[in-house]
Amino acid sequence: MNKPAAVETQPRGPTDHDVRSQIVDAATEYFTRYGYEKTAVSDLAKAIGFSKAYIYKFFDSKQAIGEVICANRLGAVRAAVETAMADAPSASERFRRMFKALVAAGGELFFGDRKLYDIAATAASAPWPSALAHQAYLEKLILQIIREGREAGEFERKTPLDETARAIYLVLRPYTNPLLLQYNLDEAEEATVQLSNLVLRSLAP
Repeated sequence: MNKPAAVETQPRGPTDHDVRSQIVDAATEYFTRYGYEKTAVSDLAKAIGFSKAYIYKFFDSKQAIGEVICANRLGAVRAAVETAMADAPSASERFRRMFKALVAAGGELFFGDRKLYDIAATAASAPWPSALAHQAYLEKLILQIIREGREAGEFERKTPLDETARAIYLVLRPYTNPLLLQYNLDEAEEATVQLSNLVLRSLAP
C-alpha cells in the first residue's frame, strides 16, 4: 500500500496573510484551465505576478497548494452531504441521502471542474492527507448512521459494528473515490438507489 506523500502540516508564512488566499485562488483558476499535472510553480508565479521564491515562503511545493485546493473541494462535498441529511427522519433515510449527495457532488466536480477533479484523483492515488481525512470522515459517518439505526431499532445488532461499517464503506467506495468514480459515472445514479436498497435490506433486523 502506498504511504501518504509528505505534505507540510503547518502553513508557511503568516497564516492570516492575504497572499496565501491569493495564491490558492490564482492556482485554482490556473489548474482549472491547464490542469494540475501540467502546471509548475514557475507557471503559477508568472501568472500571479509573484516570484517563485516568494510563493515558496507560503507553500513548500506545488502539492502543498494542491492540498489546500483539494481540501476545499472535499470540504464542499462534506457540506453538501450534511445539508442533504439534515432533516432526514430516520437512519435509513440519512444513509440514502448521504449516498446520493456523495455521488451527485462527485459527478458535479467531474463534469463541472474536470481539471480540478484530476487534483482529487491525484490526491486519492498518493494518498494526500486531505484524501485520507475525507475517507476517515465517510467511515465515521457510516458508523454513526449504523449506530443510530441500531439504537432506533431500524438495523440488526448481531454483526460487529466495525465490520458492518467497513463493509458498507467498501460498497460505496467505487462511487465516492474519485479514482474509481470516473469509471462508474454512467451507472452512478442508478447505483445510489439499488445499492442503498441492498445495504438497507442487509441491515434490517
